[in-house]
Amino acid sequence: MSDAAAWDSKYAEQQFLFGTAPNLHLRAIAHRLRPGMRALALGDGEGRNSVFLAGLGLEVTAVDWSGAGLAKAATLAQRAGVAPRFIQADLTAWAWPAAGFDLVAWIFVHLPPADRAVVAAGAAAALVPGGLLALEAFAPAPEGRRAGGPREASLLWTRAEVERLFPALEVLELFEGAVLLDEGPKHQGQAEVVRALLRRPV
Repeated sequence: MSDAAAWDSKYAEQQFLFGTAPNLHLRAIAHRLRPGMRALALGDGEGRNSVFLAGLGLEVTAVDWSGAGLAKAATLAQRAGVAPRFIQADLTAWAWPAAGFDLVAWIFVHLPPADRAVVAAGAAAALVPGGLLALEAFAPAPEGRRAGGPREASLLWTRAEVERLFPALEVLELFEGAVLLDEGPKHQGQAEVVRALLRRPV
């Protein structure tokens, strides 16, 4: 996986790199969520998505390997009056709870192919029957349509990759195309993304 120390250095900046508002794809599925549901936010960095979900009344666990990011997440949560559970861990080595969550939020977490496969298997197994996986990631894009995200092609996503990694999950929504991002200073402008909403069969 990527260098945790490098992310600590990035998150040491005073500003929130990806803003404090939740991801738009995650916000768009809020009507499917209910207070008391258990949510897992993967690689949530400074906490914008876990704080949002906790504000909806969900019981939230956020896992990230950057201590600096999680410290900012804790501050954001305190300001919002919510208390997600923050865990510092490498997702490829974390002990994934089996059938422990009603929602897994995988928002802009870009991993090398082997690590991605490990995390995808853990995320799918962590869903309860009927549980949802919400994913957004950068996809290959023409020059000038990349509002942040990795440059290395192997870290990017496609529709086919979603279908390959989550064969046992039902596809509720699956989109690949251009969107306009406005998520802090690091995600600004038109970008090519994959957005998915998947469900573990009951």
